[in-house]
Amino acid sequence: MDKKNFQVMDENCEHCAAEHTAGHDHGKMSHEMSHEKMPKEHGGHGKHADHSLKMFANKFWVSLILTIPILLYSELPQIFFDWQAPAFFGSSYVPFILSSVIFFYGGWIFIKGAKQELEARLPGMMTLIALAISAAYLYSVFITFTEGHTLFWELATLITIMLLGHWLEMRAVEGASGALKALAKLLPDTAEVVRGERTEIVSLLELKVGDVVLVKPGGKIPADGNIVEGKSDVDEALITGESRPVAKDLGDEVIAGSINGDGGLKIKVSKIGESTFLAGVMRLVAQAEASKSRLQVLSDRAALYLTVIAISTGSLAFVAWFFSGAGAAFALERFVAVLVIACPHALGLAVPLVASISTTMAAHNGLLIKQRLALEAARKVDVVLFDKTGTLTKGEYGVDTVIPNVNVSIPEVLQLAASINSRSEHPIAKALLNEAAKQKINILEIFDFQRIPGKGAMAKISGKEILVGSATLLGESGLEVREEFKNQINVLEKQGKTIIYIISENKLIGSIALADIIREESREAVSALKKMGVRVAMITGDSEDVAHFVAKELEIDEYFAKVLPEQKSEKVKFLQGRGQRVAMVGDGVNDAPALTQSDVGIAIGAGTNVAIESAGIILVKNDPRDIPKIVRLSRITYKKMLQNIFWATGYNVFALPLAAGILVSKGVLLQPAVAAILMSLSTIIVAVNAVLLKFEGRRL
Repeated sequence: MDKKNFQVMDENCEHCAAEHTAGHDHGKMSHEMSHEKMPKEHGGHGKHADHSLKMFANKFWVSLILTIPILLYSELPQIFFDWQAPAFFGSSYVPFILSSVIFFYGGWIFIKGAKQELEARLPGMMTLIALAISAAYLYSVFITFTEGHTLFWELATLITIMLLGHWLEMRAVEGASGALKALAKLLPDTAEVVRGERTEIVSLLELKVGDVVLVKPGGKIPADGNIVEGKSDVDEALITGESRPVAKDLGDEVIAGSINGDGGLKIKVSKIGESTFLAGVMRLVAQAEASKSRLQVLSDRAALYLTVIAISTGSLAFVAWFFSGAGAAFALERFVAVLVIACPHALGLAVPLVASISTTMAAHNGLLIKQRLALEAARKVDVVLFDKTGTLTKGEYGVDTVIPNVNVSIPEVLQLAASINSRSEHPIAKALLNEAAKQKINILEIFDFQRIPGKGAMAKISGKEILVGSATLLGESGLEVREEFKNQINVLEKQGKTIIYIISENKLIGSIALADIIREESREAVSALKKMGVRVAMITGDSEDVAHFVAKELEIDEYFAKVLPEQKSEKVKFLQGRGQRVAMVGDGVNDAPALTQSDVGIAIGAGTNVAIESAGIILVKNDPRDIPKIVRLSRITYKKMLQNIFWATGYNVFALPLAAGILVSKGVLLQPAVAAILMSLSTIIVAVNAVLLKFEGRRL
C-alpha cells in the first residue's frame, strides 16, 4: 500500500473520525482506498460524514456570539435582573433576524442529517433535532408577525448547545479512532533506491518489486523485503507489538513501517501496495471498525425505538397541553423539549466508541480484531484449545537433555555431535549447532564427512572416527549400554523425544535428547488462563507420549493426540457438545476448519490468507501470552459497553417524563435549552467513560 493511499485514509480519518468509529463500512480497501462513499447507519455517526471538527467549531462560535444579543433582547434579563436592553428602531426584530441566521447557518446541518436519515428510512437523532428546531423556528416566525410568545432564545441556545455537543463528541471520537491514522503515518514519504553505483530518492509510488532500497540508521523501512546487505536491530513495536528491537541479518525479512536501528541496510523489495503486511493490517483494522457487536446492534435498535417513542410522546404532550388550555407556545415548548431530551445521541455513541478504542488497544498489543463479534465472544470462553506445534512449542527441534557416558563431560558430548553435523542442513543438525553456539562451545574441524541415509552422519576429528545418529546406528555398532544409561533413555523416549547417540572409536560417548521445545511463554499463558477460570486444552498430531509429556509439563487440563488436520474441527465440536464455548488457537493453515467451527477463532500469523479468512482474531506475534490478553480485553470492553448503555438509556428514562411536563404541578419544568444541556452532558459522560477504557487496558 503506497503512501498516497495511506494519506487518503488519513484524511478520511481526520474528517470522518466519528463515522469510522461508528463502524461504517469502508468498502473494499482497493488502490483507491476509501474513496467509496460510506453508508449511513442508524445509531451511528454517519451524520458527521463530510463534516470536520473545524466546521463544527466555527458554527458553534458564530452561533454562540449571535446568541448573546438574542438573550439580551429576550425577557430573561427583565425576569432575572430587572433590566432591559436599549431599544431602537427595529430592535424588536433582533431576535428574529439573528435566530434566522443561527437556524440556517448553524441548524441547517441537522436538517440535512434528518433528510439523509429519512431517505434511508432510519429516523434517528438528527430527525429529532431537526423536528425540534424547525417547529420552534416556524412557530416563532409566525408569532413574530402576529401576537404571542416566541421561542427565539430557546431556539438559539438549543442549536448552539447542540453544536457544542456534536463538536465535543467528534473530538472524543477522533481521539479514540486512532488505529488507522497511526498506521497511515508509519510509512516514510520517500525511499532511497540503489541505481548502480548511486542512489536516487523516489516516492513510494515509484517503487517496484525487485528494487533495492538503502535504509540508513534510524530510518523507516519503506516496503516489505529481504536484507541483501548489512545487519541491524529493527524496531517493529508499532507493527507487531514486540517491545524489543529484533536482530536482522542477511536474508531476513523486514516489514514496511518498522524503524531501522544503528546499522545501514540494503533491502530488496518483495512486496508493494496491497500485498504488504501493513496493508493487510490496515484492511483488518478497517474491517474490525466496520463490523458490529451484538451490543451495538442492540443499541442501534434501541435508538430507533427511542426515536419513535420520542416523536409519539412529544406529539402526545403537545396535544395534551394545547387542549388543556396551556397555550400553543407552552405546548410547543414541551414538544421541543421531549424531542431534544430523547435524542439517542449518547445511545448511538455508547457502543461504537468503546469498540473503536478496544480495537485500537488490541492493535497496539499485537492483536488484530477482524470481527468484533469474536472479541465480544471471547469474554465467555470456557476452554482455549491450543494447537501444540508452533504455538505452545517452538515448532522446531531443540536440545532437551544431554546424557554423557562415564568419564565424559556434557560439553564434550555436545561438541562432538555439533561438529560432526556442522555440514548438515538437517533440523537436528541445526538444533545441535544452535545449542553449541548458545553454550559458546567451539566447533571442531572435521574430515571425510559422510551422510548415512536414515541413520546419521560420520566424520573424522583429530584422526578419530566419530558416528552421530539414531538407535539403529547404535544397534549396528554392537556396543553394550549400561543399565542406568538405558533407563534414562527409556524415560526420555516415553516422553516422545528424539534420541541420538555419539560413538567414538567404537565407544559410546553419550546421547542427546531433542524435542520440540516448550515455550516458556506457554507456561505463563496457561497459568494466566487458569487463574481467569478458563480451561486449557491441547490438540496435536503427535503421539500419545509426546502429547502427555507436554500437557503434564504445562499443566494442561485436557489433550487430544494423534489428531489428523481434517479431524481437528471434530474435536472442537466434541468440546462444544459438552456445552463449552471454545476458542481455537492455530496457525490458520491446516487449522482453518477448526478455527471456523470454534466460537472464537484465533489465528497465528497475520500474513496468511487462510488465517485472515478463517479467524476472527489474528495474532501478529506467535506468543501464547496474547490469548489471556484477548480474554481480559473482551471482558473489560463488554463491561464498558454495558456501563455506557446504562448511562444512555437511564438518562432518557429519567428525563423524558420531565420534558413532557409531568411534574409541572411540582414546579419542575425542563426548558428546551436545559434539555439540550442534559442531552449533551449525557453524551460527554458516555464518551469520557469510553476513553477511560484506555487506562483500564494498561493492565492487559
